[in-house]
Amino acid sequence: MALRVRIAGTGTYLPECLITDAEMDARLQVKPGWVNKKTNVVKRHFIQNETASRMGAKAARRALDAAGLEFAQIDCLVCTSATMEQPIPCTASLIQKALGQEQSGVPSFDVNSTCLSFVAGLDMMSYMVHAGRYRRVLLIATEVASKGLNWQQKESAALFGDGAAAVVIERSEDDCSRILHAAMETYSSGAHYSEIRGGGSAMHASKYTEATAADYLFDMNGEAIFRMASKLLPDFLQGMLGATGSRIGDYRLVIPHQGSAMAMRLLRRKLGIAEEQLMYITPDHGNTIAASIPMGLHEAIRQGRIQRGDRVLLLGTSAGFSMGGIDFVY
Repeated sequence: MALRVRIAGTGTYLPECLITDAEMDARLQVKPGWVNKKTNVVKRHFIQNETASRMGAKAARRALDAAGLEFAQIDCLVCTSATMEQPIPCTASLIQKALGQEQSGVPSFDVNSTCLSFVAGLDMMSYMVHAGRYRRVLLIATEVASKGLNWQQKESAALFGDGAAAVVIERSEDDCSRILHAAMETYSSGAHYSEIRGGGSAMHASKYTEATAADYLFDMNGEAIFRMASKLLPDFLQGMLGATGSRIGDYRLVIPHQGSAMAMRLLRRKLGIAEEQLMYITPDHGNTIAASIPMGLHEAIRQGRIQRGDRVLLLGTSAGFSMGGIDFVY
């Protein structure tokens, strides 16, 4: 069933502190050029005085401006992020406060499926908009990766950046913009390939010691994730295409999760995505976790790579191990 939902506006925010690949070489104590060769990330942004909620609020304001809307016209605020500003309350409520809307009463909550949080949130909330439960929803992915990096795991530490992206969705009043299909699959045999073990109820923050410090930092088995993705993604994509009787060539643009340069090569080789079809922002953003797909969407619109009526595919993987995608007409 196609959902009568359109993207009304997008916005992004990147922290002021820019970190170049040369600076990352120095931080990681590797040879000059190592970070660029391994990751293809030329620059990324790290927070200094910013917080996740303040970044999210700035991206949200820009998305509202792009849509020509005021916050009073928003019926629901959903934070679709992997990293939380604090365990309680949800980051969405902190974003609402950062927007100066703490007395608005607008329902605000989080959806977390790590790197696929935005895709999961867009999928869920599109049904609410289509059904008329909400007129307009503000989706915000705001990520602070830099605070959880394990600098001993050089290849993963070199990949990430901080930032936020926001998207306003609303009911489409014509037959042009619509969501055609969405899907998600989880294979928890890979649940421990990408994780932060500490900080939850199993390993509470109060148990932190110098000896257990690594458990409170990001831990990734990149090779194992790559093997799973190589095996599972082709069939997942075929299922996405088959649901609408489509071919990969039917899409004006594929906007993937910007996991790594290696992941982008996998997508192109295994899935048959042409270079001109692929939205690739990794070099000047890094991996911004759940914000990477809406950032790619924002850049695609800003650069004029998609126009109203164009077919677009959002596609990605996340910790879990999960795969997800949304097929829509912009």
